[in-house]
Amino acid sequence: MTLERARQLLKVQADFGGFYNANSSKLILSEVMKEHGQQAVDELIVELGLDRIFGFRPGTRFEGGLALDPKNT
Repeated sequence: MTLERARQLLKVQADFGGFYNANSSKLILSEVMKEHGQQAVDELIVELGLDRIFGFRPGTRFEGGLALDPKNT
């Protein structure tokens, strides 16, 4: 998945907000993490405001649809 496509998909999820959209966003960020790494994930979180919408923090690892706290890794 390209970063531009991930950005588009995440923007749709962020616009709706809510629990199910947060889960969808985790899956998208998991794919970004696999293909582009932590820095790309952190940039998308900040750029799209996912920190305030879903509570995702830069540094959080996303694997298999799970958000893993960076303090517990």
